[in-house]
Amino acid sequence: MTMTDPLSPDVIEPQGQSFAPRPKKRDVHGWVVLDKPVGMTSTHAVAVVKRAFSAKKAGHAGTLDPLASGLLPIALGEATKTVPFVMDGRKAYQFTVSWGSQTDTDDTEGKVIATSDDRPEATAIAALLPRFTGTISQVPPKFSAIKIAGERAYDLAREGEEVVLEPRPVEIDSLRIVSHDGATTTFEAECGKGTYVRAIARDLGLALGCLGHVAHLRRTRVGPFDITDAASVEILRESPESAAAALLPVMAALSLIPDMAVNRDAAMRLKRGQSVLLRGRDAPVESQVMYATSGGVLIAIGAIAQGEFVPHRVFNL
Repeated sequence: MTMTDPLSPDVIEPQGQSFAPRPKKRDVHGWVVLDKPVGMTSTHAVAVVKRAFSAKKAGHAGTLDPLASGLLPIALGEATKTVPFVMDGRKAYQFTVSWGSQTDTDDTEGKVIATSDDRPEATAIAALLPRFTGTISQVPPKFSAIKIAGERAYDLAREGEEVVLEPRPVEIDSLRIVSHDGATTTFEAECGKGTYVRAIARDLGLALGCLGHVAHLRRTRVGPFDITDAASVEILRESPESAAAALLPVMAALSLIPDMAVNRDAAMRLKRGQSVLLRGRDAPVESQVMYATSGGVLIAIGAIAQGEFVPHRVFNL
């Protein structure tokens, strides 16, 4: 038997097997707007993107259920500091409601808990939609990531515990019918943070007296990102070049807030976490969130206070 020194840098591979060295993790900064396929968890999606870029750091801007497809913005490196600006943005969905049954998860993954032989007419659905637009009170699904005494609601529900969630105000900008065939209806919705599409389907079914749950769900916009920004898993895995082409700049997340250019001296102050006095007739005076750039490079996100730009987050790009 041949023995090897465990301290030796030489490793003898088992016959018939070869092990490629893992690529070294590197600093990558920017956004990848993934078109997440059905069946993939948000955590797995982040791992796929992180692996495609050999990135040291990554995180997503808003969970997307495994049964849903569509936009999942994933931040790499310094872009993780801009995640709140994406999560707080408006979202758009296209979803199909299957009528005649209610499930405990409010989608096809759960078990049926009630059924109805009634099916709604398109006119009856359309007449109800004004009740589901604007600022409404919504009870989140029991199978959701909301925490109850430190525990996720879906974990408690899976363990058979009674889950009681309080109604909360949500904003639904628009809700319209795309198609209707009697058994199912497809909708488009635009809404704010914290809105559950599954709850919309559940409550529409209850209000119509026919019951309903989400059969298909696709997210088409998140904050500043829409479907035209999306890259598929296949594109990311195709080659390093195709993955690199899908990487958007860190500032892409900030396109919906105002910006200001500062000189080199001011940029150095901001990078040290110091505020910068704003001069000139056109200097912003309101206390609003802005981001500062110097030479086209993102320096900081902050707010205007007493004639100064006060940095809240500083970037190392």
